[in-house]
Amino acid sequence: MIHVEGLTKYYGDICAVDHIDLDIRRGEIVGLLGPNGAGKTTTLRMLTGYFTPSAGQITIKDVAMDDNPLAIKHLIGYLPESAPLYQSMLVYDYLDHVARIRGLKGDERPKRLQELADLCGLRGIMHKPIATLSKGLKQRVGLAHAMMSDPEILILDEPTSGLDPNQIVEIREIIRHIGTEKTVILSTHILSEAEATCGRIVIINKGRIIVDGTTQALTAGREQAGRIHIGLMGTDAQNARPLLGGVTGVREVDAAGESDGIARLTVTCQPGTDARADLYAAIKSTDWILVEMTRETKTLETLFGELTREF
Repeated sequence: MIHVEGLTKYYGDICAVDHIDLDIRRGEIVGLLGPNGAGKTTTLRMLTGYFTPSAGQITIKDVAMDDNPLAIKHLIGYLPESAPLYQSMLVYDYLDHVARIRGLKGDERPKRLQELADLCGLRGIMHKPIATLSKGLKQRVGLAHAMMSDPEILILDEPTSGLDPNQIVEIREIIRHIGTEKTVILSTHILSEAEATCGRIVIINKGRIIVDGTTQALTAGREQAGRIHIGLMGTDAQNARPLLGGVTGVREVDAAGESDGIARLTVTCQPGTDARADLYAAIKSTDWILVEMTRETKTLETLFGELTREF
């Protein structure tokens, strides 16, 4: 559906996007993650044809952006982070204006407005001024704008930015519904949103893609040393370290402190090793009391932090 090769964008001497290669299949919901300044918005603007790349090629449905940008733009609906709405207009009038610009005629226009009102939850506000709406409702109006021509591809830049938790859930459900029929690309800083909404996640940092895959593959596939947190009574952390450090598969034992009579330790295992059973057996051979043993799991948030710090 979308093929990107060597995509690059310079602002003067600053490289905002650095030779990105990306393929997106029809029907995917792809989350583009990265810290501020990573190049997410610039990438999305090049995909929409709003920015011209400094180098590289964008091809959508076998049509090159350089050859026929207008044809590609007809396939795309775009919602920037700040939806460009006419604040003084009523919601209905604004969407009707957008429909006219998009070439909808006769009965086709009110029919499409009714469909979008249902899809985006706008039924109760169609005759309200846009200026009086909350940010969440304005985002819905912007989403209806982007969907007006029934595009095959929907590109959303930070669609939940600044929304409250209830509004985030509402926008998430709309995106999920749209994603059953469309190809959706969205950027976000909210990692839980990407995890809940997207089937595929692309992490970008300093203009380059550093990870691309499903959430499950990203969190499970990256080999790492497992960490186990242990709480013991009847001993202190320094006394427990030699015993726990001698367990097979254990690489390092750190004393995490003591509180309420509980000695707390963090055990780092060799990559791919789960030493909990052997640790339990070692502790059981003493007169210590095991009050806590938890294995630290890798989340998208911890993975994101590690990758954007180390890259």
